[in-house]
Amino acid sequence: MTEKTAYPLIDVFAGPGGLGEGFSSLMRGKKDACFRSAISIEQDEFAHRTLFLRHFLKSFEGGALPEDYYRYLRSSITLDELYELHPDQKAHAERSAIRISLGADNHERVRKLITDRLKNQKKWALVGGPPCQAYSLVGRSRMMGDPKFEQDARHFLYKEYLRIIIDHAPPVFVMENVKGLLSARVKGELVINRITADLASPKDALGISSNGLGYRLYSLSEEELPGIEVDPRMFLVRAEEYGVPQARHRMFIVGVRKDINIRPGRLKPHKPPTLKQTIGNLPKIRSGISKGGDCYERWRKEIAGLDPAAVRKELNGHEYAGDLMELMRIGMAQPLMGLEKSSSRYPARPRLSHDALDSIYDPELPVLDGHESRSHMPSDLRRYSFAASFASVTGKSPKLADFPQSLLPDHANVEDGRAGKMFSDRFRVQLPDQPSTTVTSHISKDGHYFIHYDPRQCRSLTVREAARLQTFPDNYHFEGPRTSQYHQVGNAVPPYLARQIAAIIADVLDQMKDGDA
Repeated sequence: MTEKTAYPLIDVFAGPGGLGEGFSSLMRGKKDACFRSAISIEQDEFAHRTLFLRHFLKSFEGGALPEDYYRYLRSSITLDELYELHPDQKAHAERSAIRISLGADNHERVRKLITDRLKNQKKWALVGGPPCQAYSLVGRSRMMGDPKFEQDARHFLYKEYLRIIIDHAPPVFVMENVKGLLSARVKGELVINRITADLASPKDALGISSNGLGYRLYSLSEEELPGIEVDPRMFLVRAEEYGVPQARHRMFIVGVRKDINIRPGRLKPHKPPTLKQTIGNLPKIRSGISKGGDCYERWRKEIAGLDPAAVRKELNGHEYAGDLMELMRIGMAQPLMGLEKSSSRYPARPRLSHDALDSIYDPELPVLDGHESRSHMPSDLRRYSFAASFASVTGKSPKLADFPQSLLPDHANVEDGRAGKMFSDRFRVQLPDQPSTTVTSHISKDGHYFIHYDPRQCRSLTVREAARLQTFPDNYHFEGPRTSQYHQVGNAVPPYLARQIAAIIADVLDQMKDGDA
């Protein structure tokens, strides 16, 4: 593409905007964006509010964030006041970030919106991750003719993605979804095989006359063998292999319209930062106490209720017991004094030079946003202290079988967990010298799977730490209550990975000839 007009991006099931953020951050040189968000659609209230704010910010000339946004982050002005100060940018967001439920009832409205935003442009991309839960659980082969299947809203979401493809025939699309689709079966048939068949021939999938519309499907991570049917496992992308500091495994299917004879490139593997390199420079904070009142002194007292000598006795002479007890004694004797539950002090740039970390850091940011710990029961504080100390000494997160009896939670399935049958890693420490485990929406629940590696902070990860592991920029503000913020972060596509995918899609569009469009 010789002209500098950005390609339109249609982003459906957009969540807080991870895919769109990655695509819109891909540049040609220093000034020209490769993609512009023509329209992003999301139905969740809080995710849409986050998405709307980001579209508002992206509409400022040159991509520079306005000083008034930083004032909003400092709580000097309200969000409404921010929007009132910049009515043109607000109007832009109102046109491009749409809150609407995708499905049969709104199909015609969505069709018109996308048609209007595309304005007859032929080179553009469709991206999104339609929920496939209903498709996986009941499936067409099992429920054919059953009206309950046709009424399942989640199934309509997947069908709506196909309808968008049919209505607008994008030259290229990217569909993202969970790894679980690879193993889901209905009456012995792999659901993923049905989905790939539908994406290759979307009109056939919905019982519409095909008239030639079809797509070739490609992997972003592996080279297909000529003449061999694509193995669905090839669609799996392991984010940590492409610079994301998180072991996040998701499916990405690239479809190129069959009349376009262009094969997309592949992601280029490179080493990710470690967990510590990604979040280790953030201010140290402590967890809170969920019951009985909270203050630093009580927090320290509750953790100190863990008796190292008694714990050592319960560990029955394990080889690591001595080092573990010594570490716990040091932590209790030399605590981090006066820790608060949150910090807005923005740290210096991470020491490691890495593209993922560079994309996160904002040197103009006056405050750190979203770095507030959640509160836990006193008994969980002691479990977190033990678990983080155990990980520091052994280099691995403890299983329930590693916990002393006095620290085990009072749950009916604990013994099964100790035996390795289920929930054996109920308390999972994120290890500092490797990428984190998958940041999921479950982080919005209790935090037990996301324990910080520093025993003296004795807490789970904050929204900002989770967002960094997802490679969201530090200036990316998540709207809504904290539970919703965690949920938004956990469900998103890492923007750093999305930007790499965007480069591949831009190359396909660059290679298209006018006749292809």
